[in-house]
Amino acid sequence: MKHLILTSFLVVALCGSHHVACLESSQLGGTSSSHHVWNNVSFIGTQPFAGIMKGAADECDVVMNLSANQRCEFVKNTPDCSREDGFINYPRFTFCQFSPRLLPLAITIYAVWLLFLFLALGLAASKFFCPNLSAISSTLRLTHNVAGVTFLALGNGAPDVFSAMAAFSRPQTAGLAIGALFGAGIFVTTVVAGSVALVKPFTVASRPFLRDMVFYMAAVFWTFTILYKGHIALAEALGYIGLYMVYVATVLISAYIYNYRKRSIIGPTPAHTPDLLTSDEYSESLNKSIQTYDDEYQPLLPHTLTTSQIFLGSLKPVDSRKWRRKSWGWRLLKVVKIPLEVLLLLTVPVVDPDKEDHNWNRPLNSLHIVTGPLVCILTFNAGQYGLYRIQGGFPVWALVVLIGVFLAAIVFCSTTNEQPPPYHFLFSLLGFVVSALWINTAASEVVSVLHMLGIVFSLSNTVLGLTLLAWGNSIGDLFSDTLIARQGYPRMAISACFGGIIFNMLFGVGLGCLLQMFGGHHEVKFEPEGLLCWILSGALGLSLVLSFVLVPLQCFHLTRAYGIFLIVFYCVFLLVALLTEFGKIHLGTL
Repeated sequence: MKHLILTSFLVVALCGSHHVACLESSQLGGTSSSHHVWNNVSFIGTQPFAGIMKGAADECDVVMNLSANQRCEFVKNTPDCSREDGFINYPRFTFCQFSPRLLPLAITIYAVWLLFLFLALGLAASKFFCPNLSAISSTLRLTHNVAGVTFLALGNGAPDVFSAMAAFSRPQTAGLAIGALFGAGIFVTTVVAGSVALVKPFTVASRPFLRDMVFYMAAVFWTFTILYKGHIALAEALGYIGLYMVYVATVLISAYIYNYRKRSIIGPTPAHTPDLLTSDEYSESLNKSIQTYDDEYQPLLPHTLTTSQIFLGSLKPVDSRKWRRKSWGWRLLKVVKIPLEVLLLLTVPVVDPDKEDHNWNRPLNSLHIVTGPLVCILTFNAGQYGLYRIQGGFPVWALVVLIGVFLAAIVFCSTTNEQPPPYHFLFSLLGFVVSALWINTAASEVVSVLHMLGIVFSLSNTVLGLTLLAWGNSIGDLFSDTLIARQGYPRMAISACFGGIIFNMLFGVGLGCLLQMFGGHHEVKFEPEGLLCWILSGALGLSLVLSFVLVPLQCFHLTRAYGIFLIVFYCVFLLVALLTEFGKIHLGTL
């Protein structure tokens, strides 16, 4: 599905050359502009690290205006073409390693690579990042409500938030952040919510729905106001985080009042049912019967495995019985994911409080003490710190390995295979950090690839953000929430639709701008330059207002007709956005 969407979009993009920028941000206090001439091609650019965030002013954009034999030399001598946060310099790789006739092959490779990166984002978040966050919340003994709106929201929104932060970190890709956050918001509140209503018409819980709508509309309106003002100060960036804290407090207070009134009416209940459920929690309940079935295959007599058997068994990515039960499509996808899973298993520890041994694996966890910090030092800031040589001699990564081997030997020799040590919960913290850096690395590569596609096809960062980046980060929500609704839990699905995007918007913009300010930008400026940015903002605001008005008018009952209306709304918005990007709709025609 992702491949078909991506391929069709790239084909459409070949027909367009109109470049629309959504925003720019700059450091308050002067920029360093200069006029450049490259082989009779004149353009205006800015000096590197002058604080300018302007997709349309990216000097690397003009490379497609040059002749084929001049492009390689141009990208080698242009700072904007070399300013990449990832491990691969995509402009140089494209124009220096591929001849002009092989440019379609390079684009095909990037399309496949982009799908692989989105797969890595989802896998690292769902299988490694979220479980460790759950373990941390259990260790801290947080309630379901607190965990749901803090750690669980961070786990579910990790790809979106890290992608936004990666986009904000570079001048040429800032438009991707707003485009992706707004585009994902429209996609989730229309296509995903509409699909849930189509699959299973239901009556939504009125107060949680209105609460989430009010907070999300406040976040969108705040962002729209900042775009209109053209700048964001430190207090306003902190205000994004503060608004989410208010949202968390509102959820907790409303849950307390609800439970208090419930106890006063029907008395104390023996068990507490959490108000916030996710697709992961539902998947666990679905898998209980499968786990019971698998328990029948356990040996009747106790059998002690050797250390090597425990280690090799932990690296087995799929059970043979489960493999036989799955379809061919699932098997094909699993084959693609196996290298990723093995790499993550070797580097990211996972603590599971629900298991009797908390997922303790003595040989593998000992190895994690070496590989985990090594991944951190080699992925942080594209490995610049890991490759640094102490006094020009001993590399930092080698020092990290030596320290890791020493600590791993202590852990291995002082523990047993059967009983986890008292400090096992510390592995969840290590797993949280390592998986977060893996996600950040994949997100940085996604942003760099999309930036490269924008250069080749003369597409703005905004349209790439609201389409490819938003689809890649949200397509999993569409499938999982639709599955949950089909299984008879539509309220859970619609709650997941709105709860996650509030966190993504507030933390994506807030943390992204704060990182720029901490890097020396006292004030970040946003200057919308095209109609597309306002269409994107207006469409998201309109969709939320329509839902806020129409759903109560239907007595909070979401019908199939309303689901069709939401999907049609998104299709119309997407058509208008693409026509605006390709120059068919502009201010002169309105």
